[in-house]
Amino acid sequence: MNDYERVATVIRFLDRHHTDQPDLNELAAAAGLSPFHFHRLFSAWAGVTPKDFLQCLTLEHVKQLLLEGNNVFDAALNAGLSGPGRLHDLCVTLEAASPGEMKNGGAGMQIDYGFARTPFGEALIAETERGICHLSFIQEEDRDGVRDLLTEQWPKAKLHRSDQRAAELSNQIFVRRPQNESRPSLRAFVRGTPFQLRVWRALLNVPSGSLTTYGRLSAAINQPGAARAVGTAVGANPISFVIPCHRVIRETGVLGNYGGGRIRKRAMVGWELSLRDSIGRSGTDRIRATAA
Repeated sequence: MNDYERVATVIRFLDRHHTDQPDLNELAAAAGLSPFHFHRLFSAWAGVTPKDFLQCLTLEHVKQLLLEGNNVFDAALNAGLSGPGRLHDLCVTLEAASPGEMKNGGAGMQIDYGFARTPFGEALIAETERGICHLSFIQEEDRDGVRDLLTEQWPKAKLHRSDQRAAELSNQIFVRRPQNESRPSLRAFVRGTPFQLRVWRALLNVPSGSLTTYGRLSAAINQPGAARAVGTAVGANPISFVIPCHRVIRETGVLGNYGGGRIRKRAMVGWELSLRDSIGRSGTDRIRATAA
């Protein structure tokens, strides 16, 4: 069991037992570790204690973030990469495939792909000479399934496997850096409809550590009545995490579904929220974690 799988196990455990307010010993037992080793592993993974991480995922905390996010998201859209939350963001240049490239399915194009470890489990990461074109997380050890997703998007491209390059990209995408270091700069190359591209570009303006809703995202692209269509476009995102569709939640504050699994989405949200300076807070010895 890797670090992410232990975190996922703990989140599932809290889904079943949050009303009991389990303590550190119970969470450690759920992860199959001693309290000391669990606390050390979890803190290294999340950057904060288990208590502070799980506090990020309470429904009350998420709702408050949505209220704060009205101003944060608007400011980000108006000013581009700005604000303290952007210090931890990737700087992504998104290039769209031409209609001809979409029609020919990637004929004459080489795609380097591979499998790599990430903080959220194993993923397939792929790139062309023009940038990252695919990132999806492996569920239930189904490598063939995620590779099929790549070939469905680019059926005529030549695929070349390089796990080493995938590991290098994973380090660029997921490794945390001190605030005084510059943001990683990545190029992304995607195929999508004009509407999907507008949604994905708007997603890139949602700061790390912030959340938005489908309705707010539809308003951001000047389509205020298109929340359902926006949700479909969010679900079609071919580059998970890089284009941060995990930051979009329901108006009620419930985190909702995610292509890589609901547990993974909550782990991502908590991982990013734990980077916020405001997370270091005092609290009781018992964990109050009502899973959103």
